Amino acid sequence: MRRSTRLFEIIQILRAATAPITAEDLAARLEISARTVYRDIAALQAMRTPIEGAAGLGYVMRGGYDLPPLNFDQEEVEALRVGLSMLVRTGDSALQQAAERVCAKIDALHDPADWLRVAPWGAPADDPGQGCTPIALLRQAVREARKLSVEYRSVNDVQTMRVLRPVGLIYHLDCTMLAAWCELRQGFRHFRTDRIWACDLLSDSFAPQAAALRQLWQDQSRWDEAATPN
Repeated sequence: MRRSTRLFEIIQILRAATAPITAEDLAARLEISARTVYRDIAALQAMRTPIEGAAGLGYVMRGGYDLPPLNFDQEEVEALRVGLSMLVRTGDSALQQAAERVCAKIDALHDPADWLRVAPWGAPADDPGQGCTPIALLRQAVREARKLSVEYRSVNDVQTMRVLRPVGLIYHLDCTMLAAWCELRQGFRHFRTDRIWACDLLSDSFAPQAAALRQLWQDQSRWDEAATPN
């Protein structure tokens, strides 16, 4: 194990621990000597990593410490590149732009990997210039637990006006769906975002019920197995 990887693993173990961990326990987990652990702890403390403790007593990480960004191994970096590139398939233009910013930060610290390619075919982009509802607006409504007023057109081109309590977004390969409690139908429904022709974010909040409503949706809909668009 490289020293940089070893230091990273020590930090991860201490961050996850709920009680002091001795050098012997760390050594056993990492398959190194206790003497090496003592040296590594001293090196981390010299780098101002907030590790407290002493030999024989154990070590703890002070609360609130987080790792510097982009502290990943090579395969993790490649997984990030592929995953971020696949966001183009969701049609969520705001997430795609955020992914491009993250990729630029990765490129600044790691060698390029232009041999990793992801085909762009998937859901159509949510281009407001073409009348599409921005998926970022729907994510905001879920995040802030605010109601939405939407004009929705079904697969049979039936138009309805709905007031929704949005609880989640589901990114499929060829479309993105909004999961919501529909006040018109008095139940949970799944709406294809490319069939939402108009959308207004209302000031009405359902924050006190949001967590319970989302749990109820997850329990009832089993969207990961059988959810279909409304």
